[in-house]
Amino acid sequence: MRQGHALVLFSGGQDSTVCLAWALQRFARVETIGFDYGQRHHVELQARQEVLAALRAGFPHWQDRLGDDHMVDLAVLGQISDTALTRDTAIAMDAAGLPNTFVPGRNLLFFQMAAAVGYRRRLHTLVGGMCETDFSGYPDCRDDTLKALQVALSLGMGQRFILETPLMWLDKAQTWALAHQLGGDALVDLSVRLTHTCYLGERGQLHAWGHGCGECPACTLRRQGYERWMGGSEATLLDA
Repeated sequence: MRQGHALVLFSGGQDSTVCLAWALQRFARVETIGFDYGQRHHVELQARQEVLAALRAGFPHWQDRLGDDHMVDLAVLGQISDTALTRDTAIAMDAAGLPNTFVPGRNLLFFQMAAAVGYRRRLHTLVGGMCETDFSGYPDCRDDTLKALQVALSLGMGQRFILETPLMWLDKAQTWALAHQLGGDALVDLSVRLTHTCYLGERGQLHAWGHGCGECPACTLRRQGYERWMGGSEATLLDA
């Protein structure tokens, strides 16, 4: 376990839950931050509270390390975005070759707000679940983008910030494997039952891999990753 504190960008989804567990294994104190930006899958904000409560109740070795949760109102982001994550619009590719689930500037703004909170709370390690392996082509999930942002935040804040992205080079099967490595069957079960990934906000049927419509890009990645993890060797996946 490292000394020091971290602030985790925590949506209540599978990836950010694994990142939170990763941080709880490594830091003496971990706080979380979430964002309400008028997302279509607004149900994730309820899911994040359920996940936090379950982590506190079910993982006593992390309980004392899991500190305050912060919620930031970013409704303005939803107001200026015309995307399938902020409007009742069919998911499709746009003219630029990106899926219309891309919310321009979202992760840049998330990290900027997290850094502002971290500055006040003396939390200079910011942890996010961005990934360049299984992703939809979002430019603000790329490693180069986040390295540049780390430099900009450190210069602009006058303090050194470190942006940690533990899932950057993992695919979804490896993310499931990492969850199991960090928290065993209990963390996998929590991820299946409580976390939310579906872009459409579907919380009806509980599949083997979790809740969701089963058809949107987020559900497809989650389901396929779960099936690959279940059918493969965990050691091989994490060593790949």
